[in-house]
Amino acid sequence: MHIVFFGDQHLDSLGGAQVSMRLQREFLERAGHTVTVVAPRMHGPRAARVPDPANVDLPSMPITLDREYSMSWPGRAADRHLDRAMTHRPPVDLVHVQADFWGAFIGHRYAARHGIPVVHTMHNRVDVGIAAVTPLHRPVLAVLNLWRRAALRGVVERIGGADGWAFLRGLARGADTVTAPSTHFARRLEEHGVFSPVDVVWNGIDDDIRERTLAAASAGREPGRPRFVWLGRMSPEKRLLPFLRAFVESGVDADLEIIGGGGQRAAAERIVAGDPRVRFVGTLSYPETLARIAAADALVQTSIGFETQGMTPFEAATLGTPSIISDPDIAAELGGGLWAVPGAAGTEAQREAGLVETLRRAASDISSGIAPVPSREVSEAFRQSSRTAAMIEVYERVLTGRPA
Repeated sequence: MHIVFFGDQHLDSLGGAQVSMRLQREFLERAGHTVTVVAPRMHGPRAARVPDPANVDLPSMPITLDREYSMSWPGRAADRHLDRAMTHRPPVDLVHVQADFWGAFIGHRYAARHGIPVVHTMHNRVDVGIAAVTPLHRPVLAVLNLWRRAALRGVVERIGGADGWAFLRGLARGADTVTAPSTHFARRLEEHGVFSPVDVVWNGIDDDIRERTLAAASAGREPGRPRFVWLGRMSPEKRLLPFLRAFVESGVDADLEIIGGGGQRAAAERIVAGDPRVRFVGTLSYPETLARIAAADALVQTSIGFETQGMTPFEAATLGTPSIISDPDIAAELGGGLWAVPGAAGTEAQREAGLVETLRRAASDISSGIAPVPSREVSEAFRQSSRTAAMIEVYERVLTGRPA
């Protein structure tokens, strides 16, 4: 098969969806398939890398101050650029949209022009994500829905509405099937009339790097005080700042490593300024990040309601590291091997108090040698090879017209 991925961001940029798509592409190619990735051209330092022949980089404009992220305007110019680029590639069997904004619009426009079936993977709780970054989320969502209707006019069935679910419903109307990276997000999509049934296909971890990471890890716990690790994009929906306030208040005799970057880094550093327990290490490569997770005694996941899967606790579980989980949906999906933080439905003060309590309990359990052990079933099911096999079954079902 020749599958064309559509993303909102270039796969060389930072982000969980980009990591997942890179792995999907690699393991589909290992299985003998051809993958083309369509996304906005990068700007900034990494844009100078040697072009990847599997990529079609669309004309774009940077949208963040660090020039890490960019957007391509969905319209006739992008359509023409894409169609010209695709004339030099094999015939396309399937479009796999893994985007929520301009990448989704461009992907659905391309599929409709050429009569190609579409699988759409939804990675984003659009409503929660936008509400986390702006108090004007309702008008922003209304504008996004207007943009969606304009960009997809004549391409998919017109869907009204002005909230996040209406936005996703409008995208799903162009899909032959929809997948989600977790059971809890799939059920929400179904409950809000986005699509039904929604296939659940977890994002995975690179099989080979997992094996190398485990082989290099110590057989038992290294001596010393408990070691916590937090990683991700430093933005409001990830709740790094409340976590750091809770860590300071907890007073636990433990080390904390913070991996990643983003707009809240300066604010985060101010909260723990001078605290010798806390270390910011910046952005690491995928193998380096997995090695740090494997070396930690616990991974800390602090977002609530935003993650459609939350890859880091699953990566930790498959490496044998338990997690401190703030989101009850992610805790339920993992099934075990974790400390669940109470107070998710409460006020921010109650949530921070829950983190304080859980950090103290986790540090005590680790020091006492009674930390929970992640589920072996989750560890095996999270391998990318098994996730790719599951997605290929979805592709084949769509191409043959079989019912879900």
